Amino acid sequence: MTRREILLALAASAVGSGAWGWDGRLGQPALPSQHSALPSTRPAAPSTPVAEDRWAKEIAAFAAEDEARPFPKGGIVFVGSSSIRLWKTTEAFPGRPILNRGFGGTQIADSVRHVDRLVIRHAPRVVVFYAGDNDLAAGRTPADVESDFRAFVGRVHAALPQARIAFVAIKPSLARWALIDEVRDANRRVRALCDADDRLGFVDVDGPMLGWDGRPRPDLFVKDGLHLSPKGYALWNVLVEPFLQP
Repeated sequence: MTRREILLALAASAVGSGAWGWDGRLGQPALPSQHSALPSTRPAAPSTPVAEDRWAKEIAAFAAEDEARPFPKGGIVFVGSSSIRLWKTTEAFPGRPILNRGFGGTQIADSVRHVDRLVIRHAPRVVVFYAGDNDLAAGRTPADVESDFRAFVGRVHAALPQARIAFVAIKPSLARWALIDEVRDANRRVRALCDADDRLGFVDVDGPMLGWDGRPRPDLFVKDGLHLSPKGYALWNVLVEPFLQP
């Protein structure tokens, strides 16, 4: 085993044992308390309009699935773009009530627009959210990412005030390495929101996905350099697990 593999194994062991959690510090994930709200948790519209019917087919498929197989309240909903859609979440976290509501190519505003169908109707205990990649690639700004995530949080907490939302940081990728400054700016902004409300968690994937050269590890991606390989998802499983704890 190389020195790097030993270090990664130690890091994975620390995270997998619950060393990092909702409070972003060493120790067990913080339990719900008398939370401090975001500076503004009022539901807000996403900062850019989204075509009404762009995702109609995907949303209709989710609606049909909801009717055929109702999901129990109090579970865990994964929602966001293709990094969520391609994640084999039920296999990754066996024994947990998990619903995957990822739909590929989406931006944060798409999840805001369809949040009732994707999240609120299921009344989850925890929401695991990933998006922002496509936003920045489409020319959106880090401030837009912050604003739209704030809108998502506002919509969810207006209906489900005790729900926890874990934001998986926008990943550093080979395909979009030119955007890394914007990615990190957006992540800093979202992390600040999460630090202000103990119902929010920030899952930091940036450092663990980098190699010794400070660039994304190729083994964590499929050929397109954007989407995760099985090894990439195995890493994310370790990093997200503490945020699924009751």
